[in-house]
This record gives sequence, C-alpha cells and structure tokens, in this order.
Amino acid sequence: MSMLYDEGQQAIATESRRVLDARMDKGRLLALLEQVGGIDQPFWDTAVEQGWTALALPEEHGGLGLGLTELGLVAQAAGAATSGAPFLTVGYGAAQALLAAGHTGDLAALAGGEKLATVAFAEGSAPLPAKSVVSFADGKLNGTKPAVIGGLKADLAVVLASTNGTPVLVAADLTDVTRTAVPSFDNSRLYADLVFNGTPAVQLAEGAAALGLARDVLARMAVVTAHEQVGGAEALLNIARDYALTRKAFGQPIGAFQSIKHRIAELYGLIEVARANCIHAAASEGTEEFLIAAADARLSATEAYDTASRDCVQIHGGIGVTWDQGLHLHMRRARSLGIEQGNLLFWEDLLVDQLAGEAA
Repeated sequence: MSMLYDEGQQAIATESRRVLDARMDKGRLLALLEQVGGIDQPFWDTAVEQGWTALALPEEHGGLGLGLTELGLVAQAAGAATSGAPFLTVGYGAAQALLAAGHTGDLAALAGGEKLATVAFAEGSAPLPAKSVVSFADGKLNGTKPAVIGGLKADLAVVLASTNGTPVLVAADLTDVTRTAVPSFDNSRLYADLVFNGTPAVQLAEGAAALGLARDVLARMAVVTAHEQVGGAEALLNIARDYALTRKAFGQPIGAFQSIKHRIAELYGLIEVARANCIHAAASEGTEEFLIAAADARLSATEAYDTASRDCVQIHGGIGVTWDQGLHLHMRRARSLGIEQGNLLFWEDLLVDQLAGEAA
C-alpha cells in the first residue's frame, strides 16, 4: 500500500488549493459566523463547477469514479480555506449509504450538485444510538433528530431510526420536514433539529446490517473530516511560522525564542502523523482494517487541528484574538469538527473494540 500520492492525485491537491485560494474571502466567512442559515454559496458553486460533488461517485451515476483519497485531498484544501459549507462530507456519506443499499435514484442529482444531502444518525452524545428515538413504521418517520449537520439546507437525509426497537436505516425527503435552526459558534455548519411527523421514507437496511452500514458511512465521513482537519492545521502552522519570522520582540524575531520554536516543531510533528494516518485510512477504503485506520486518522487529526488552533492564537499574542485577524475561523471550525461524526471518546472506544476483536 503506497503512502505517496501519484501524479494525478498531486494535481488534484494543487489545483483545488489554487482555486480556493483565488476564490475564498475571509470577510465573507466572517460574516457567515453571525448569520443563522447562511451558506457559503460561492464555495458550493465552485465545488459543483470543479466536479468535487461527483468525485467519489461511480461514473454510471454521474460521478467521476475516483475514491476517498481524491475526495480527501479536496477536503484538505477546503479545510485550509475554512470553506463555509459542510455538504462535501455529509453529502458523500449519504451518497455512499444510498449506493450500498442500491437506492440510486438520487445519486445523479447529488453528483451534479442539484440536491444537497445529509446524514442524521446522532442523538445526544451518541453518534450511533443502538435504539433511536425516531421511529419508522408503515413507511413513515416520526420523531426528532437534533443538530443535524447541514440540516437547514439539505434536500434529503439518510436517517438512523428504529422499528419496534430494531435499528433501521432509511432515506427521507426533507421538503416538508420542520427544521429548527441551532445557533452555534460556527453557524456555517447549518445545524438544525429535524422534526419528522409522518414523513415518507424508504428503508435502506435493517437490524445489524443497518448499524454496520451506518458505522461504515460514519467512518468514511470521519476520514474526509480528518483530511479537512489536517488542511486547517497545516494552514495554521504556516500562519504561525510566517508571523514568528516577522514579529520582533527584544530586537529579534520571536521565532528565535525556544518556546516558539518548540511549539511550531511539535505542531509540525502532529500534522505529519495525522497526514500519514489520513493517507493510510483513505487507501484502506473497503478493506478489513478500514475502521481501525479511520479511527487513527480521526483521533490524530482532531488532536493536530485542536492544538494548532490554540497554539497559533498563543503565538500571535493579543492580535490573535481580534476579529479582523480571523484566526477564530479556524478555532471555531476545529471545535465543530472535533464533535461532528462523534467525539474523541467515541473513536477511542471504537478503536479499542476493533483492536480487542482482532486480538481475540
């Protein structure tokens, strides 16, 4: 298994970063933080135009036939730019669930960006509840899914529900679903409570198969998110390095001081470990070790981005907490991504369970 990107993958990474560097606007992203329900439309238009929405979908369904590695590289560029739309990740997860279940009617619209999809699994602190409070009976959903990522704008959702206590995975159109916005410190994530009241839905899987498919989809989204976290952490590393080389104190650049040098060096190490785990996880797609690799990537990337968001602010001192500097775009995103698709405790437990299972 190669730990290096080939020429085509390197081209995708370079081009996606170049496009986003040219089109992203910090002022626009700062304004999104104060809006509830606002989407970064220029970013999403760019994603559709560049074919990123179709990247990891099969060609027979309007996709480009590439994989998780290529989508991860785009997510890495999006993370560096703190792009203001979450649908690359949750849309990919929903599409993978539909594809695995053979429910392919909406895939072409998702690939073309004509529809937005999300995933509604979590309830409370449980990313994958064994018994959902949302019920599915006679082809209809009832109940509430809290704080669904992208829920304010999504056209359809893949929902983890229960039928007589048995887990079931269903696809639901959100046209007539009641949505209540959930204000957060990163409003560009479009969190919303989705209230289902007799909402028509189509069953995708039931029982152990439903939980297994949901866990696989969650792991795939976690790998995409881990790439996004690595992109954000690397951007912060570069910002901190540049500032440390130009800002002077006591007649010399602050980068000459040991405390600054050590922070930047340690951050570099965290990012490279996370990057290696992301490459390995994406390359492990479809193998038996994928869950372990996904958990590794998720844990290391979360630590890298969280550490980078704090250390970069500290290196900048007082100017780091100002609105115009914009470092809080990364700080807020790091906190949001750190709990989406499950927090560190969930992934640590999953990793331990998988390793214990292998040992047994």
